[in-house]
Amino acid sequence: MRREPKVVISPTALYGGAPWSEEWTVEGITQLLEPMVGETRRERIRQALTARLTSVTLLMDSPHDPHNGAAMLRSCDAFGVQEVHVIPREERFFASNLVAKGTQRWVDVIEHPDPQGAITALTARGFELIATHPQGELVPEELGNLPRVCLVMGNEHDGISQELTASAGRSVRIPMVGFVESLNVSVSAALLLREATKNRPGDLSPADFARLYARGLFRSLKRAEDIVRAAQPR
Repeated sequence: MRREPKVVISPTALYGGAPWSEEWTVEGITQLLEPMVGETRRERIRQALTARLTSVTLLMDSPHDPHNGAAMLRSCDAFGVQEVHVIPREERFFASNLVAKGTQRWVDVIEHPDPQGAITALTARGFELIATHPQGELVPEELGNLPRVCLVMGNEHDGISQELTASAGRSVRIPMVGFVESLNVSVSAALLLREATKNRPGDLSPADFARLYARGLFRSLKRAEDIVRAAQPR
């Protein structure tokens, strides 16, 4: 049986850093690479970043299945969510390349050492943690009214840890009329993200927009690493 390729998502590779050396500034990378990227591609990057959101994020509590992790990354990119947070338990976060379709290159993934670390970091930035639960008091349509929302998605087998459940201000349910009581975690994430992001305008800061635009140019060129390495840092 052919083994499906997987990619390890690490915060040092995808969050807070850049795929070029520290000698380069964001402006320098843009000046170097922008002329080499076609106008259609440059406009596509700008359009995507204009709609990008930092007021909605996703917290995965120990995701196990790489297909689910990848599908949630793909949904975040599709609905304009820039950051995803992960708490591993016994295993690092993996995402299936074949399912993620390259979205792991565009979405920042932040790995926290434990639940309390994630809670502290997210609440300090003004996020309200919303757990998913079959008897939640909120329905998906109400998520769009929350100023800053972090959707907490549980492990496929164990659900959401007690520590995260206790720290969540409220919980949200997905109304269903069939015999099943729950949906696959990645399907739930997609449905909730759609409602949480609906009608929200993009809110990237100018600095983040510039950083992500430069990274988008870099990711769009097959030999960007060689080009940057051969040029004089600016």
